[in-house]
Amino acid sequence: MSSAAAVTPTTGSSAPATPGLHVRGLVVRRGDRTVLDGLDATFPAGAVTALTGANGSGKSTLLDALAGVVVVVGGQVTGLPSEGVAYVTQAVPPTALPLTVRSTVTMGRWRDRAWWRPLGRADRGIVDVQLDRMGITDLADRPLDELSGGQRQRTLVALGLAQRAPVLLVDEPTAGVDEASAALVTAALADEAAAGVVVVHAAHDPAVIAAADRVVALD
Repeated sequence: MSSAAAVTPTTGSSAPATPGLHVRGLVVRRGDRTVLDGLDATFPAGAVTALTGANGSGKSTLLDALAGVVVVVGGQVTGLPSEGVAYVTQAVPPTALPLTVRSTVTMGRWRDRAWWRPLGRADRGIVDVQLDRMGITDLADRPLDELSGGQRQRTLVALGLAQRAPVLLVDEPTAGVDEASAALVTAALADEAAAGVVVVHAAHDPAVIAAADRVVALD
């Protein structure tokens, strides 16, 4: 069973207390196991919050709860925006579709368009910007299933960024990437927070954790 053991602002943090997401008394079960039990935490806008803790402590489950993709048994999550959240998971389901890097990132723009409406110039521009931010413009026409783990991770982060949601959730954003790629991802998350976005990510990498504005440790 897990709860928020500590919330620690890192050096230089100036994140506001509100607005943001607020978790009170959260209880989440996976099968017959209680993963989160009575968790209280706040995730302010304008700050990057890192979730830390051992494997099995509930980091991914908490992200699932914030994204609304897991049933909450008790407690509540408040502050969720009507526009929804952008959620970048580690798992990429297998697909028979010939998805390229560009088409994958472009999916981030579908939420703002009815299915029958083509993407406009502004949407294509947003996609181009995110490809450049993640250093994958040269991979734009490559099939997703031909990428390395690090390249795929950067593509998924670009997909989340392209949604331009007020809440960005990322599970292990630098998993499988090299140092240069990790720097790109970390800088992008910081830029999103600076623009007023609620940014929450699970992390094991000490450098990525140190770069966050706040740390929520799950025990």
